[in-house]
Amino acid sequence: MTISASDSSRPRTKKRSTRSLSKRTRNTESLTSPTVHLHGVLVDVLGVGVLLLGKSGIGKSECALDLVMRGHRLVADDLIKVERSEEGKLYGSSHELGRHLMEIRGLGIIDIGKLFGIAATRDRKRIQLVIELVESDVEIKDLTGLEGESYEILGVRLPLRRIPVRPGRNLTAIVEVAAREYLLEEEGYHTAAQLEERLITKMREGGKE
Repeated sequence: MTISASDSSRPRTKKRSTRSLSKRTRNTESLTSPTVHLHGVLVDVLGVGVLLLGKSGIGKSECALDLVMRGHRLVADDLIKVERSEEGKLYGSSHELGRHLMEIRGLGIIDIGKLFGIAATRDRKRIQLVIELVESDVEIKDLTGLEGESYEILGVRLPLRRIPVRPGRNLTAIVEVAAREYLLEEEGYHTAAQLEERLITKMREGGKE
């Protein structure tokens, strides 16, 4: 199922020139790349670019703040600029005015870079996994994860996980586990598929007895 919505001066000079060239190249690509703006939060979790979606007030920013406090990195909060590269990969970033800033209800605007250090933020990240926070009464049909929903952005399909929000539920831990599961699946290991295979094997063995 798909849901729709990129100690000498010489070494230092060379390094600055390389960074400058890289930045100019990205800026040029940015002008020509397909682009869309999404409301959500983008976080780097264990090296995985996780896009948190959900209606206003459901807890996306609070979840992202908790992730930052666990050592993960904020990319963008609220308005995310998404670009598709020539290779068909999606990259997200924050607008200049809102870079490293986050809005937390009850606190207002906070600066993640100033509060937690520059290591708690990054300017740009490839988007690899979409997690949608939904109300607790929303029916989740795929309870095992075998069907595998996807979310489409700029013609690129990304794996989608839908997480019901309930009082007392540790959303941060669930998001971390979702990122770890994504990394496992990238290596070819799918937990639900492994369980299904074991059940089928067990049933076949039982039929022979």
